[in-house]
Amino acid sequence: MKRVLLIAVVMLSAPALLLADGKSKKSAATEKGTTAASAPDAKNNEIHWITDLNELQQKMAANPKKVYFDIYTDWCGWCKKMDASTFTNPELIKYMNTNFYAVRLNAERQDVINFQGKEYKYEPQYKANTFAVEIMHGSMSYPTSVFMVENFQSPTPIPGYHTVKEMELFMTYFGDNAYKHIKYDDYAKKYQYAWDHGQAPDMTPPAGH
Repeated sequence: MKRVLLIAVVMLSAPALLLADGKSKKSAATEKGTTAASAPDAKNNEIHWITDLNELQQKMAANPKKVYFDIYTDWCGWCKKMDASTFTNPELIKYMNTNFYAVRLNAERQDVINFQGKEYKYEPQYKANTFAVEIMHGSMSYPTSVFMVENFQSPTPIPGYHTVKEMELFMTYFGDNAYKHIKYDDYAKKYQYAWDHGQAPDMTPPAGH
């Protein structure tokens, strides 16, 4: 009799246990799915930097755009500060990824660069690769932003650390093709800022600079 009762209890309990286990698994799966779905897309929250100039040339051949070069060195404190502040602004990131191919170039790289049918090497006189020397017009200060219009034409170097507000002005001047019909000084006087620039940047010089 005890054996019969034990079997009955087990049979009655089994569906409840299975149901509870099913709910638990479903809840875990739902929670996991929700977390994955709500997680931000990292690709949309950072600049799509290109470091390989062969890749840049391939992208330009397939879909021409304007090009932005961030010229830096490993020892440059202001370069790191610009990375951590200016280049993390969401509106700058969105505009950059939409309108430019963004290239990060270490000016002091010592490998050979083949670009547009020309070979560039490290030049001890400048302590930099001659590709960086060429697009910076020989003025070697870091960081330097270099803007190029379609088909790598007319490199325009703008030296120094720049805030998000300053970069908005530079980027829209080239990105919106204003450079084709108005001088930069006139554009800057008339420009109405539209981006959220966040808090005022800390302009304290980086350590060791």
